[in-house]
Amino acid sequence: MNPSVCLLVTAGGGPEECNMAVAHVLDRMATEAATTGLECSAHETKGRHGPKSAVVLLHGANAQALADAWVGTIQWRMNSPLRPQHKRSNWFVGVFALARPSVGSRQIAPGDVTYSTLRAGGPGGQHQNTTDSAVRATHVPTGITVVVRDGRSQHRNKALALTRLQTLAEARDTAEAEQQKSALYQHHAALARGNPKRCFQGARFKEV
Repeated sequence: MNPSVCLLVTAGGGPEECNMAVAHVLDRMATEAATTGLECSAHETKGRHGPKSAVVLLHGANAQALADAWVGTIQWRMNSPLRPQHKRSNWFVGVFALARPSVGSRQIAPGDVTYSTLRAGGPGGQHQNTTDSAVRATHVPTGITVVVRDGRSQHRNKALALTRLQTLAEARDTAEAEQQKSALYQHHAALARGNPKRCFQGARFKEV
């Protein structure tokens, strides 16, 4: 079975520009996941101009390698799109590995999940199939959503989706529990701004 990796992406309590940077990170992470054949699902905590944070589930044979490429501080160089006269032009996001949630800590009832189908495609959208075998599953009480396309049938993808919904929900519960114990709050409040893991610039979030 391909492994899953759970990450926390957070603006660290920074201003709304940092929330915008979180959105860019999530988009870029999803693109990199798609090009390497990984499934990427995220559950966001909304802010006014972007997510304050998100729990991300990466699933596939190269999940750990992609996670390793992101864990750390991410810098976005951009004059504030919200405050044109603001002197600051560096915004920071933290990406942290979450401990694998304990299996069974959260049970999702199948009746609380809605499904829709979509065309399945290979990595990067290649090898598009002619059947609607991919599945988008949403846990209605929480709004958590995953898309699963790696199974060979719609039935198999629904089963995989339920499992990944549960994993993502458990990861969210783990993040919230650790934050209440101040472990993740310290991560949020103390991003290592002086030594970014990756640096991007501009409205197109181009890596430098």
